[in-house]
Amino acid sequence: MNIVVAVDSFKGSLSSLEAGETLKEAIESLKQDQVQVFPLADGGEGTMQTLVDGLKGIYHTVQVCGPIKQKVEAQYGMVHDTVIIEIAEAAGLTLVPEKQRCPLDTTTYGVGEMIIDALNRGYRHFLIGLGGSATNDGGIGMLSALGYQFFDDQGHPCIYGARDLKRIKSISNEHVHPALKEATFEIACDVQNPLCGQEGCSFVFGPQKGADVDMIRDMDEALLHFSECVKKKFNLDYQNIPGVGTAGGLGYAFLTFLKATLRPGIDIVLEALQIEEAIRTADLVMTGEGCIDGQTAMGKGPSGVSQLAKKYDKKVIALAGCIGPNATRCHEIGIDAYFPILRRPMTLEEALDKQVAKMQLKETVIEICRLIHLVCGC
Repeated sequence: MNIVVAVDSFKGSLSSLEAGETLKEAIESLKQDQVQVFPLADGGEGTMQTLVDGLKGIYHTVQVCGPIKQKVEAQYGMVHDTVIIEIAEAAGLTLVPEKQRCPLDTTTYGVGEMIIDALNRGYRHFLIGLGGSATNDGGIGMLSALGYQFFDDQGHPCIYGARDLKRIKSISNEHVHPALKEATFEIACDVQNPLCGQEGCSFVFGPQKGADVDMIRDMDEALLHFSECVKKKFNLDYQNIPGVGTAGGLGYAFLTFLKATLRPGIDIVLEALQIEEAIRTADLVMTGEGCIDGQTAMGKGPSGVSQLAKKYDKKVIALAGCIGPNATRCHEIGIDAYFPILRRPMTLEEALDKQVAKMQLKETVIEICRLIHLVCGC
């Protein structure tokens, strides 16, 4: 059989490529099948590495302002004429110690500094992954680094964090980096939330960033105020566009100020990796991720793979570290069968161990392939 493998990362354990290569090694040990491995990501954390490694790009490291205004070493990728930035490198939740998490104060300023660095190197096309942020500043940090200016009613600058959003009274674009006029931005979104309201970024993602009930209300009101200021300045009203709530409103900033295109991250990744032709000629497709549950069917990596496979009437098998609630929804989007790789009771720490995960993944896929050969007589 000709098998295409496209597996998302098993978070905290195996990267996309590590999981894919583990599957390939296991399948080829039976000496009956040929395997093509493609990395996979859906626009969240890991997207940059997936694309840069999968497309044989290069990395560049730059020192920028972190989410709590500390200096951090941020990495971005370059593939041909495209810069690939994962905003978590400069504004990620993992860069903030748990006791210091307060999305009223975190900033996206470093994301803007990464863009400036790439612009100064002559790059003009950007692909941005917005997952994993620690921020809720509506993108004013990033925009400030790019030269946009935000002022309160006394003419004082508003630069950092959600606290500054509600102080904004005027906006200036007179000092924006000139190269932005030539730049294009394609944004990989892994969520469809609007900017404000009960489904907006503050209410949905604020708690995981350290926000309490009062903070959530204040941040939501601040983003609404910011969007009203933007509407007054540019006559643009994008607060209810799906995806603008990504990364604490960073999606809104890209769409409104930088004329970006917001697209499902999995679509961008699958197109960039040119996986469709491989799936068209495959006999079987294997995908998976750390946890398969109801959310998997809502635009996650395996969902994109399975829907593309069904375009060509291919069978799809998924593997996961665990199976969560409502996983049967995955059958509706093209996953024919899914399997957990855990083969005995163990602690979470043990299950996440890289070598344990690899061994369990190998053993599970070997038995799946044996069954397929037995049933098909191949």
